[in-house]
Amino acid sequence: MTERATTVAEAVGAALVRLGADTVFGVVGSGNFHVTNALIAGGARFVAARHEGGAATMADAYARVSGGLGVLSVHQGPGLTNALTGITEAAKSRTPLLVLTGEVAAGAVRSNFRVDQAALAAGVGAVPERVHSPRTALADVARACRTAVAERRTVVLGLPLDVQAAAYTGAEAVDRPVPRPAVRSTPAAAPPRDVFASPARVPFLPVPSPAAISRLADALAAAERPVFIAGRGARLSGAREPLRALAERCGALLATSAVARGMFLGDPYDLDVSGGFATPAAAELIAGADLLVGWGASLNMWTLRHGALVGKGATVVQVDLDPQALGAHRTVDLSLIGDVAETARAAAAELEARDHASPGYRSSGLAERLSRERRWRDHPYDDDSDGSRLDPRTLSIALDDLLPAERTVAVDSGNFMGYPAMFLDVPDADGLVFTQAFQSVGLGLATAIGAALARPDRLTVAALGDGGALMSIAELETAVRLGLGLLVVVYDDEAYGAEVHHFGPDGHPLGTVTFPPADLAAIGQGFGCRAVTVRKREDLGAVADWLAGPRDRPMVVDAKVTSGAPSWWLEEAFRGH
Repeated sequence: MTERATTVAEAVGAALVRLGADTVFGVVGSGNFHVTNALIAGGARFVAARHEGGAATMADAYARVSGGLGVLSVHQGPGLTNALTGITEAAKSRTPLLVLTGEVAAGAVRSNFRVDQAALAAGVGAVPERVHSPRTALADVARACRTAVAERRTVVLGLPLDVQAAAYTGAEAVDRPVPRPAVRSTPAAAPPRDVFASPARVPFLPVPSPAAISRLADALAAAERPVFIAGRGARLSGAREPLRALAERCGALLATSAVARGMFLGDPYDLDVSGGFATPAAAELIAGADLLVGWGASLNMWTLRHGALVGKGATVVQVDLDPQALGAHRTVDLSLIGDVAETARAAAAELEARDHASPGYRSSGLAERLSRERRWRDHPYDDDSDGSRLDPRTLSIALDDLLPAERTVAVDSGNFMGYPAMFLDVPDADGLVFTQAFQSVGLGLATAIGAALARPDRLTVAALGDGGALMSIAELETAVRLGLGLLVVVYDDEAYGAEVHHFGPDGHPLGTVTFPPADLAAIGQGFGCRAVTVRKREDLGAVADWLAGPRDRPMVVDAKVTSGAPSWWLEEAFRGH
């Protein structure tokens, strides 16, 4: 075997595996061919998607569910532009994601692939970085990983082709040439991993000052009807128990934003989700609060229904690690910069020192009411099923009864999205993967694939509309190739339902947003999936059979759903357009 110097591409791939890149998603072209092979040679699992947009969202979902660093590998130019929607979602969600992208050499001024990749990254909220030279390559990689993990940012790392091909000359370079790495068809045993492989939790920051904690304790002690709303930051902080303990001391009710759904599951004073998805009971109680505390939650228009859930005269407090998040969406009366769990513990200690404890909003009667009205399925409705189409609420409830409790639910965007997001129970705060920060249709299937790879111990459900399913249909091949036991449920109303219900009542023509019937079950079978068309509840027997096993391939459920009325949250959603 001829020995030669290690190239930058090989050094970068090997270093990334040492830094924790155990699973990498992507589509390989000439610009990322060598670095991807170096990752595989180092022991990383490479998941080949059928489109870069799908690969980006898979990597995003994998990072969210696994708690680690997501890694995406794409070709330069069109490889990156194809991935931009998924990268934008990740950037807006503050997902720790490293995007490895080839980049045109500086001298290739006429290359068809030349675009301003750094500007594209910055334009969608990601952090642009670059491997600058053969000497600095590993330092550049380490800096990009550190930014992704420590700051919870999506980082786009450009790998210029001429730099990739050069011999690595940094301080860590070996003194003699090394053999060309052999590309393995299966991953090797995982190598030792350093700090970047640790779960990408929010790094510790000091708790707010004693004066700030004292002011928060004052507000909690004065409140008669406090409500806590926990968001992504609370979930990342592992703040479930500290927040529950503080809420018990001051009598607060507990709610979450959509992305933290399930965080307080099992607590008798859990209201579930605040905002557009809130049940009538939850909306009433949140709007009746005299103190709202957002814990790692942005308190945006979705979470507070454009302010409708903030009662007249209510005090609003926000706790967040990110100073720019404080008051970004609405004026707050008190803001604290700090880790959610540590701030909650400090506030509880201050109240204990004051010997303060209060029932607040809590009572045995309220707990009993919530036991009856906490879930959407607890609220009666008129079933619109007609024998040829199934009410999406009835469909979701029936599925909820069929599915195992240990599940992950990945939801695409569209008029249908509230039904699976709220009618399918989740076991904990990791159970709902909600890639909705960019409100893009078409991310749900890839989200489910990434989540399924991160949590193979749970059944993963991809809940899609027919529009999103057809946008992303190529990734069914990926799921089949990987042998994923994925349940793909398509809420099929043969339309972009949100637009139909938003514009239809005003008499606008709807030909641009309605479509002829499509046999999505047959399409699923064509990709190698099990499949069934569901028009009535009894048709779900095929799903029960598939659940009984072996679940060695995905199951596509083409659920023909009724479409006579908009979903309950749609009017709220369009107020933001």
